[in-house]
Amino acid sequence: MRSVVPPPRPEPVRLPPPKVSQYTYAFPVKGCRVSYARQLLVLPKTTIWAGKGCSFVSPVDGVVREVNVQNRWVPSTDRGQDREGRFVTILGDDGVLYLGGHLDSVDPGVQPGAKVKAGQPLGRLGNTGSARDTASNLYFAISWPVSPEHWWIRRGMVEPWDYLDAWYNGNRTLSPKKDVLALRKRVGRLPACDKLCTPKPPAAKSEKNEKKPSSTKRLEQAADDTTVITPG
Repeated sequence: MRSVVPPPRPEPVRLPPPKVSQYTYAFPVKGCRVSYARQLLVLPKTTIWAGKGCSFVSPVDGVVREVNVQNRWVPSTDRGQDREGRFVTILGDDGVLYLGGHLDSVDPGVQPGAKVKAGQPLGRLGNTGSARDTASNLYFAISWPVSPEHWWIRRGMVEPWDYLDAWYNGNRTLSPKKDVLALRKRVGRLPACDKLCTPKPPAAKSEKNEKKPSSTKRLEQAADDTTVITPG
């Protein structure tokens, strides 16, 4: 008895994902292999791990809002507003604020008010700010626009990984706008800071240091206490 061979079937047609918003997004790291956490770790943001010098790109069409090229963070004070090191924020055409931090550098021409397109390079990944003892990465956060003195909001209000997964896998129209607006309505535009808010107090001087040293000791102490500060 002859075996029955089924007729060949055509390859399935791969349909593009449905368009679910009027906006088009780009994964914020371009041209490099990446990995990132998909869980809440202290703040609703994620760390995208990639090689130093990889390109941070705008996730959406919009306008540059804040640019910080100074790396001011030090562990002795651990000021919350300095933890992201060098960073750029983008106010998207969708009304959402996006932050990319821990940058090694910011690209020339990236300054507040500059218009950008989704996928446009903005800076290079590094480990500035509180990431100085880690591998290079991008601190990526989603929130809504507020003035700079309310810095804790730009650090992240809406969990970003579902959107990152979609943009990375080709669904480039999945928008966080609805979730951002819903959360802002629930908690208010200016919720109080409740995590990593207060800087460390200055270290207390020891009794030994408070004693007045001799002239020789004063010279030695002055040499020991000299700190060379290089531009951030």
